Formats: sequence, C-alpha cells, structure tokens
Amino acid sequence: MSTDRQHYRRDVPGFGVVTIRPVRPDDDADLLHGWVAADRARFWGMRDASRERVREIYAYLDSLDTHHAYLVHRDGVPAALAQTYEPGADPVGDCYEVRPGDVGVHLLIGPAATVERGFTGALFGAILAFVLADPGRLRVVMEPDVRNDRMHRRLLRSGFRPGPEIELPEKSARLYFLDRPEGTDLATG
Repeated sequence: MSTDRQHYRRDVPGFGVVTIRPVRPDDDADLLHGWVAADRARFWGMRDASRERVREIYAYLDSLDTHHAYLVHRDGVPAALAQTYEPGADPVGDCYEVRPGDVGVHLLIGPAATVERGFTGALFGAILAFVLADPGRLRVVMEPDVRNDRMHRRLLRSGFRPGPEIELPEKSARLYFLDRPEGTDLATG
C-alpha cells in the first residue's frame, strides 16, 4: 500500500490493485457525467446535470480544502467515485454532533461490465482503508438517501451503526457511523 494526497495504491488479494487519485475535472468530466447522469445514480442527485455542469461542480470541489473527490480504479479500470468531506463544513454537520476526527464519505460505484460477486464489498473496503489512512480520522460518517436500500444494506454489512434520519436540503437521509477500530491500522489491512 502507498498513499499520498495525489495517489493511493492497495493490492487487495483475490481482487486486484485498487488505485485512488483526485478527480481531474477537465479530464474526467465525460466519464463522471456518464456515471452521475445514469438512472442507477438517481440518489447521487446529478441526473439532470450537463457535462459542463458536472465539470464545474468537480472544479469547485477541487478548489475546496474541506471537500475532495477521487476517482477509484481497479486494475486500471475506473470503478467508483468517492468523495470525502469535513462534516463541520457541510450541511450534514448541522444535523448531528460532529466530533473531532469525523470524516464524511460519499460513494458512487461505476457501472460494471459484468456482475461480480463481492466486487462492491472489496472495493468499499479498499476505499475505507484509504479514507482511514489518515490517523486523525477517527470516524467515518455517511448519509445515504433513505430510499437507497442497497447502500443501507452495504453499510450495515460493512460494520456501520445506523444513526438518526435527517433532513438535508436535497434529500431525506439516514446517518451511519463507523468508528476506527481500536489498535487497528486499517490502512495496512
């Protein structure tokens, strides 16, 4: 495993090599637009956004110190879009008591060429390891749309604890929390 602000690489036995790099708005706009505008991404909230609007949104995120977007690859093939954010600098921070070390995460799995059992779990595990590679991050916070049953099941299978239902400007959501396990370095496996 290697990590820095620009690039992360993790060999996942039996799955492949997961690499994570910051989104490059100009270079990645076509790919991201194809993902976020698809029906399967309805909970992402950007289905009606034009390619240029998607590029603008990710250029804006790229300008922030509190929010970051990453393109996740498996064996060199784009597989997911992950975003991290500081909950205290986001509307979600008004909906619960933010703790030092909290990090918010949004996740959009890209369309798969073929269905592969265990794919999402393995990829999500590598993304969580990336997020928690920073030892100052003590708890992961996620807030999927209340209607996103697949994500709720995924979070529960991944060890997240459900929190309260909240109202955000663009959705009704359920909070989920995952504490960093004591004495475990999730960044190294």
